[in-house]
Amino acid sequence: MNKSEKERIEADATTRAILAHWDQINPDDRIAHLVRDLARGFNRSLQTRLADYGVSFGHWIFLRAMWHRDGVTQRDLAIQVGLTEPTAHTAITKMVELGYVTRRRREGNLKKQYIFLTKAGKALESKLVPLAQEVNQVALAGIDEETQKVVRSALLKMVRNLALDEANALAEGKKIPSTRSLGAGNL
Repeated sequence: MNKSEKERIEADATTRAILAHWDQINPDDRIAHLVRDLARGFNRSLQTRLADYGVSFGHWIFLRAMWHRDGVTQRDLAIQVGLTEPTAHTAITKMVELGYVTRRRREGNLKKQYIFLTKAGKALESKLVPLAQEVNQVALAGIDEETQKVVRSALLKMVRNLALDEANALAEGKKIPSTRSLGAGNL
């Protein structure tokens, strides 16, 4: 690490605390903590870039989902991004004000409102997706392709294991609390 890299890292107390934890305090801490800190790093890095375009991280989460699947209900969108309906409602209301999305009813179903990207919301994709790709490139710098494949495979296996654990808990009648927030990883 060169001098300017060290100076940048030292300028941020959060970064210093995270690095100290993993370098000195508890380098063998649980994988869950490592993944949480990694997700925070991804999110902070993307937030910094999104700010240049005046887009909040919370709006990014919904835009990203809608670029893949437009014209969904607020409830479906909340489920898709892993957030609560009240959180989705607040974000969507603000996104309507900003001109990124509209709410419309579909013919034949006047009860449900569907969320659609506007032209401005669609146009953000070509500007913002490269920012997320850049963050991923920054994170993967110096990691060979084979190691990247191993890491991806291991992380996907962990996702599947935890999803099965949740499904088993639900099948046993256990309630799963809704604890997801905008801080969860969505890069």
